[in-house]
Amino acid sequence: MIKAENISKKYEDKSILEAIDIELPKEQLIAFIGPNGAGKSTFLSLISRLQSQSSGDIYLDHEEIRNWKSKELAKKLAILKQSNGVQLNISVYDLVSFGRFPYNRGKLTTEDHEIVQTSLEQMELIELQEDSIHELSGGQLQRVYIAMILAQDTDYILLDEPLNNLDLNHANQMMHLLKKLVKEHKKTVIIVLHDINFAAGFADYIVAMKDGKIFSQGETETVIQPEILNRLFGMNVKICEIEGKRFCMYFH
Repeated sequence: MIKAENISKKYEDKSILEAIDIELPKEQLIAFIGPNGAGKSTFLSLISRLQSQSSGDIYLDHEEIRNWKSKELAKKLAILKQSNGVQLNISVYDLVSFGRFPYNRGKLTTEDHEIVQTSLEQMELIELQEDSIHELSGGQLQRVYIAMILAQDTDYILLDEPLNNLDLNHANQMMHLLKKLVKEHKKTVIIVLHDINFAAGFADYIVAMKDGKIFSQGETETVIQPEILNRLFGMNVKICEIEGKRFCMYFH
C-alpha cells in the first residue's frame, strides 16, 4: 500500500504539487496520466525518495517513506526515471545485474544469475547480453534499463514514461509483461504514460493529474470518459469500444 497525505512540493516559490491525498491500490497496474507539467514524474520521485516532499507524509506498507533504510527500500521498491545516463562502458548483462545489488552488494550468486537471465529473456535481450550498452539504439537501451528494474524483483515497480524510444511491438510486449507481473506475481506497478490508449487498454486503475493536483482517479472505466479527458487535456476526446476495450480518438 502506498498512501500520501497532504503532499506538497515546491521549488523556491514555484508550487509543483499541492495538497495530494491519495491511497494507491496494491497489486494493480496503476497509470498516471495528464498533460505535461502536471506533477506526475515529481510525485513518483517523492514516492521513491529520490526527492523529498516540502510537506506531508508518504507511507509504504504503513511505514513513512523517510523511515525506511535505503537497503530495505531498494528491496521493496524500484524506479526507472526518464533519463538514465550510465557512462561506464559495460555490457548489457552487467548493467542488468546491477538490479541485484541490494541483495548481494555486487557478488552474484547462482540465484542472482538466474534472475538476471530471466529478466534478459523477458525483454528479448539474450542476443545482446555481451554487447556494450554504448552500442545499442535508444529503444534497446530502454529495454536494458527495464530488465534491470525487473531483476531488482521488488513488490513495487515505478516506471516514468518507460515506453519512450520503444517501437510499437516492444511497447505492446512490455505492457503485457507488466500486466503479467501484476496478475501472476502480485506486483504493484505504477507507470506514467502519455499514450492514454495504453493506459485505457492495460491499466486497472488510473490517476489523472493536472496543475499539480489530483484531477480524477478510479478504476479505468470510470476515468476513461469523454467528459473527464476533455477537461483534463483541454481538447475533444472521443471514446470508442473495440473488443471490450476503450479506445481514445483525439485526432480529427
